[in-house]
Amino acid sequence: MRLGVLDVGSNTVHLLIVDARHGGAPVPAHSRKMELRLAENLTPTGEVAATAVKRLIDFIEESARIGEDAGVAQLTGFATSAIREAPNGVEVINEVEQATGVRLVLLSGEDEARLTFLAVRRWFGWSSGRLLVFDIGGGSLEVAAGVDEEPDEALSLELGAGRLTRAFIKADPPDPEEVRELRRHVRSEVASVAGRIGRLGRPEMTVATSKTFRQLARITGAAPSAEGPHVRRVLERDDLGDWLPRIAGMTAAERANLPGVSVGRSAQLVAGALVAEAVMDIFGQPELVLCPWALREGVILRHMDALDE
Repeated sequence: MRLGVLDVGSNTVHLLIVDARHGGAPVPAHSRKMELRLAENLTPTGEVAATAVKRLIDFIEESARIGEDAGVAQLTGFATSAIREAPNGVEVINEVEQATGVRLVLLSGEDEARLTFLAVRRWFGWSSGRLLVFDIGGGSLEVAAGVDEEPDEALSLELGAGRLTRAFIKADPPDPEEVRELRRHVRSEVASVAGRIGRLGRPEMTVATSKTFRQLARITGAAPSAEGPHVRRVLERDDLGDWLPRIAGMTAAERANLPGVSVGRSAQLVAGALVAEAVMDIFGQPELVLCPWALREGVILRHMDALDE
């Protein structure tokens, strides 16, 4: 069965078409994305701007045509923090459905954490034991831990790289006091939930997903994406500590020249690195293992499971 999934995030909107079958891994057939930056295209009252909604509708309409040509049996979509938190989020979803016929499912932060955890569990398997999973998005940080496919704890914190950059970083490169203030804020927020995760026991594998972690791992020496998804990639705390002051001293344009860093996300990299540093320190993890599957794959896997019920 060929499925199409639309991921409407804070930074990008992404179409992923996969071939899916019961008992097998979803195999990517087509991928298309656009940096829409919904979280930055807001009115003074915090609503998603009409121009951004129009671009989103255009992208979904084109994605529907691509899916039809590719033989997609079902096109589904979901939205995360940018639309979830906007005062007109429900109106945006209704407008998109009226224009395109696609009804976006509004995921909570805990939904994101649970679905990402499912994807990580399926990727690494039961032999990986107790998992602790982190995902840094544009609007939020998701944390989940457990031994089964459903995590024992699933949390979402307002520590997305884009959100923090808009709130704390004004200069380019960042002023050292901006970085210190942001670091204090991030560590306080992460520490506030550490006890809930820690009581579950020590993880046997600690995993990171998302573009932010992949960029940080690539900068610190991980294999490029061209080498394929099955190459083991890790982010080491010592390497991150060496690189963090260096990237904090760069302009966004200079960061965009680093391996694996896109122009569109280079401004958010300092905030993302501070979040990564905080979770590794506060949860006592010297390394994070990168997982190529994340929220999109979790949505697909859950959808496939539902078809078999």
